[in-house]
Amino acid sequence: MQELKDIIRNVPDFPKKGILFKDITTLLGDAKSYQRMVDLLAHRYVGEKIDKVVGVEARGFIIGAALAYKLGAGIVLVRKPGKLPSATYKKTYDLEYGTDTLEIHTDAIKPGERVIVADDLLATGGTMSAVVDMVQELGADLVECCFMAELEFLDGKKKLPEGKVFSLLKF
Repeated sequence: MQELKDIIRNVPDFPKKGILFKDITTLLGDAKSYQRMVDLLAHRYVGEKIDKVVGVEARGFIIGAALAYKLGAGIVLVRKPGKLPSATYKKTYDLEYGTDTLEIHTDAIKPGERVIVADDLLATGGTMSAVVDMVQELGADLVECCFMAELEFLDGKKKLPEGKVFSLLKF
């Protein structure tokens, strides 16, 4: 795992002063590292009969689509308002300073489908908490929230269902 962690670039003072940004594009751009990361995540769910992988805009699409392919599952997109063309279910949630809104197609998940929610990074957990609420309100059986990486010091795991969080890399 250290090999994968080492490939992720640290960008100081982005997007604002005092933040050390974990830039995953360096891992995604390295074919062997990207393939290894996807294989390691997918291996966790082999034999679990996953129906759908929910990818959260935008980097979650990169992780979610690859996982869905490896697991033979469908991919469901969670997007910013106005980006999905059919009827949507909308969730507004609190951020540190203000609110944000996400949408999912109302017919994207059928009640009882076994679902993984995937994103690149777990930070404060606010966005993922809203996504979990949406998929559960649509009737999904949440198998797990999975992340390529987690910033443990932000404790975002506390906002998510206990025992339903997996992060491949921890910082």
